[in-house]
Amino acid sequence: MTDAEASGPLLHVVLFEPEKAGNVGNVARTCSVLGAELHLIRPFGFHLHDREFRRAVMDYLQGVTLHEYAGWSDFQAQLPDAARVFAFSTHATEYHTRAGFKRGDYLLFGPESRGLPVWLRDALPKLKLPQPGRGRSLNLSVAVGAAAFEAGRQIERW
Repeated sequence: MTDAEASGPLLHVVLFEPEKAGNVGNVARTCSVLGAELHLIRPFGFHLHDREFRRAVMDYLQGVTLHEYAGWSDFQAQLPDAARVFAFSTHATEYHTRAGFKRGDYLLFGPESRGLPVWLRDALPKLKLPQPGRGRSLNLSVAVGAAAFEAGRQIERW
């Protein structure tokens, strides 16, 4: 690994059209703890100045590099040529534990109420989290935490 690779962010968490301020605040806290960058793609279902967002994020936002984009095309335009973007979906067949994450990978999650749109989900490698119980899906911030910590474990070999 080069010095430049070692000094870059561990990974990138991308939230496509997030709807809940509390979830985004919790994801920001996870990013802060892991040293991950957070990318938010509009439209949002809340304002970044909402009380719920501030309460969830507490003072962790100071430790997060936050990027905002007007839409998917704006986000896509800033991606490095060799960027690896993994779409998380309950429709995937491959588990996140088998992804072979690398430093700087992008983990993409969809809105809480509907997940990623088919056109986006089908354009990218898809991963899923194990859900052996009867629930429909995990809460967004829980899913991001599980995926991001597994990616960190693979990258840093904790």
